[in-house]
Amino acid sequence: MSRRVTVEKAAEILTTVDNIVILTHQFPDGDTLGSAFALCRALQTFGKKVRVLCHDVIPEKYEYMTAAVPQPEFEPLFVCAVDVADSKLLGESLQKYTDKVELCIDHHGSHREFEKQLLLNADMGATAMLIYQVITAMGVTVDAVMADCLYTGIATDTGCFKYSNTTPLTHRMAAELMEAGANAETINRAMFDIKSRARVSLEQMALQSIAFYDNGRSAFMQITEEMIQASGANENDMEGLSPLPRQIEGVWVGVMLRQKADGDYKISVRTGTHADASAICGLLGGGGHPRAAGCTLSGTAEQVIATVQKAIHQAVPRIVDR
Repeated sequence: MSRRVTVEKAAEILTTVDNIVILTHQFPDGDTLGSAFALCRALQTFGKKVRVLCHDVIPEKYEYMTAAVPQPEFEPLFVCAVDVADSKLLGESLQKYTDKVELCIDHHGSHREFEKQLLLNADMGATAMLIYQVITAMGVTVDAVMADCLYTGIATDTGCFKYSNTTPLTHRMAAELMEAGANAETINRAMFDIKSRARVSLEQMALQSIAFYDNGRSAFMQITEEMIQASGANENDMEGLSPLPRQIEGVWVGVMLRQKADGDYKISVRTGTHADASAICGLLGGGGHPRAAGCTLSGTAEQVIATVQKAIHQAVPRIVDR
């Protein structure tokens, strides 16, 4: 069982250790990366040796973060994880750190404890909001680089401030980060507007795969390895696809099945107010937030769809009402 700590205690812990590695989750998004690189830079202002580790290749669109924060080589003495709700989400190459995580900072209500000490606040729309508080508690002045990182985390996990996890505090923090130098316009365009031609091609194929169930209240979209190869899409092109099924009028539960190289499927569930995505994925060994959650399943596409449908019917029985 993890020992719960406050923002102030987390700040105290981090300022008294050195040779720190910060772990992110696999299939990295703006929140895990923004949180990690902001914290890394903040700790480096104390002269500490700190670097960020990620199982997957970090997409090029985050280069403004990765290029601005040095990543020295050293033998780690302290391991911190950010935005990691379950040790399984670290990815295969980082599993060796599972039993060595001293501190985890996270905002997932479905968090499965694996660390020695945990700073958790599920009311925060992004882990980056917690990291902002920790950096402030350390007495570090947020510079433009940290502001860019933190703003990225907040903006991406709130869907550019559109999702239900957006609160007055979210806007206040974003405003403070803009005042500290965050380039909101450039970040928002890079995260939400710009699409490569490969991404457009992949999105077109994915939309054609959508199938409706439960009288149109659930919609399933598939992304296969064949689609990825045919479109020429890379990891950078995958972000932002999972909300598409849920955006269709009348859909309560939108599900994206992404086939991985090993044949398993990464499941992303998005819901509106009629359903709880974390409850659905919790039945499948995953978790997340009430409006966005995920898990990984094995089997054929047909078997996986049937498994997810069963979980949807169990978690949201009203969806089958005619």
